[in-house]
Amino acid sequence: MQVKILLVSIGTRGDMEPFLAIGEMLRKAGHETICVFPEQFRNLAEEGGHHFESLGPEFMQMLESDTGKAAMGGSVSTWKKLKAYRALQKEYLKISKKVAIRQYQSVQKWLPDRLVHHAKAIYPVIWGLDHPGKTILVSPVPYVLHPVRNYSHIGFNRNLGPFLNRMTFKIGHWGLSYTIRKTAKELPGNPGLSSGEINQALFDTRAVYTVSPALFAQPPEWADHVRVLGYHERDKAVRWKPEPELVAFFHKHPKLLMVTLGSMTNPDPPGKTRIFLNVLKRLGIPALINTAGGGLEPPKAYDTDQFYFVDSIPYDWALPRIYGLVHHGGSGTTHMAAKYGCVSLVIPHIIDQFLWNRLLAAKGLGPKGPAITRLNEERLEPLLKDLWSNTSYKERAGEIAVEMKKEDFREELLKLILD
Repeated sequence: MQVKILLVSIGTRGDMEPFLAIGEMLRKAGHETICVFPEQFRNLAEEGGHHFESLGPEFMQMLESDTGKAAMGGSVSTWKKLKAYRALQKEYLKISKKVAIRQYQSVQKWLPDRLVHHAKAIYPVIWGLDHPGKTILVSPVPYVLHPVRNYSHIGFNRNLGPFLNRMTFKIGHWGLSYTIRKTAKELPGNPGLSSGEINQALFDTRAVYTVSPALFAQPPEWADHVRVLGYHERDKAVRWKPEPELVAFFHKHPKLLMVTLGSMTNPDPPGKTRIFLNVLKRLGIPALINTAGGGLEPPKAYDTDQFYFVDSIPYDWALPRIYGLVHHGGSGTTHMAAKYGCVSLVIPHIIDQFLWNRLLAAKGLGPKGPAITRLNEERLEPLLKDLWSNTSYKERAGEIAVEMKKEDFREELLKLILD
């Protein structure tokens, strides 16, 4: 029997990819899928054969604004960064009602049998109260909702000990509950919800963390309806072909680093690029520089024998051919680097990227990197030297890659969503 499934996600490209991968699995199993994403990701959804409902362009426009760049990508001053965070929060409050109403309207239009949603999508929690067992939370990062003994809530980014760690989750749950109650009052029908009702909706619902157990094993304290079910990628029909010059660059440098900041932006792309090029030049490390998200940009003059700039490149083509990756620490990039046995140095920008920075270092896949706000040549040079020359990182990366290749949770994931 065909099931109609709404996939609701808010965030950057990395927040869309797990839902697109799940949507692809569902479509192959014969089900109808509707992606409810920010407008900027319409093409991704429609190219995958899904119906599309827009959450509007405002969320991504907010992140790409000067305030968004300062909050996410590296104001030098901590005070300026805090001010930018506060301004970003105020801006989000202005658009959150629109985003919630669009979620509501999409649900009313399609009347789904299941609602698969990101943690930032609020309305599905409210809908789930009247449709128990029909909502499924999907998160590409751990520590979003369910407590972990040895880690604090993702918003705190440190291990404070078991008791304080649990308290940070309680604080996070209170903030989320308040947001849901406030949002519910602004929706048509004005449903008044109690904290108890919201907690029931949050913690009784099925939840899937699309994270590789090789990187984050399922905590034993989690309930059976909360599962870690592996990293999932779409099947990408790559029509892309590399330029001959790029192929020649790879042949010239059989050991190569790739530097990318993914979809992250910052107030000074030329300055950040200069830091990387100067350090790589001194260390004699050849590098492919990916400028896709705008956080890096090619200078007017650089050593073309040592560096090659691209504005986009399929990771599943590039990563099997490189030694290691210097990146922002997004969940998708982190998993792909590990899947292909690459060493990693993370330059985290925002919330969950600090988590992946610590986790990869703890797993022995590379040294712990500095935040983008603290990135300078003095800090970067010894880390890049260590990443490039420490063979234990590559050995461990190879072991993790073997573990990930054995993971196959597709049937279990579909069963959890459809049952």
